[in-house]
Amino acid sequence: MKEKDWFTEWFNTKYYHILYKDRNNADAQLFMKNITEFLALPKTAHILDLPCGKGRHSVFLNSLEYKVTGGDLAVNSIKIAKKFENTTLKFTVHDMREPFNHKYDAIFNLFTSFGYFEDDKEDLLILQNIKNGLQKDGFFVFDFLNAALVKDNLVAKETKVVDDITFYITREIINGFIIKNITFFADDKQHSYTERVKYLDEAKMKSYFEKVGFTIINTFGDYKLSDFNEKISNRLILVAK
Repeated sequence: MKEKDWFTEWFNTKYYHILYKDRNNADAQLFMKNITEFLALPKTAHILDLPCGKGRHSVFLNSLEYKVTGGDLAVNSIKIAKKFENTTLKFTVHDMREPFNHKYDAIFNLFTSFGYFEDDKEDLLILQNIKNGLQKDGFFVFDFLNAALVKDNLVAKETKVVDDITFYITREIINGFIIKNITFFADDKQHSYTERVKYLDEAKMKSYFEKVGFTIINTFGDYKLSDFNEKISNRLILVAK
């Protein structure tokens, strides 16, 4: 397995979903409500949630009466998400590096689902695909970690017990990447996975957006849509057209 494609394997394991099963749905739903209201997205809008994981954002957006398509590289996640499908909610296996064959009114890239690649060209290709996949007046909503805050508050070592599995987690920042190593013993064997997300602060991210010709119209620092502050904001949320 090529090192850069760590996510293909890790996101497809059941352990990924066990470790992160307590992710805060209330936060996710608050954000979806706030951002769709803020953008005044009409109920006729077709939203692409990319990558969508098991579809928690997609399902909630659909409950707000939007037509939603969720795309994700992880086959197992899409298999789970497909159970929620209906006439206005569809899920498909899709690699962000591949162009779309449809144009959307809004594309959401949520919960730090970007910056996986060694080469900037691949990150820029994803943004270009997203731009090409938007209708003329469409919105791109990008939700990422606040790299500066992560750096200042890096928890180097952590142990989490979920479903009787003890996950040993270490974090470090090396060569422009925030690295999270996860080791654990389960199903009679030792497992080891690494999450790598590029250290993308506000300036770097904005330069990416400019390179592909996006115009940033808002910058928020949390799911309540407060102003972004590098020192204290939990998230870096960019809205672009």
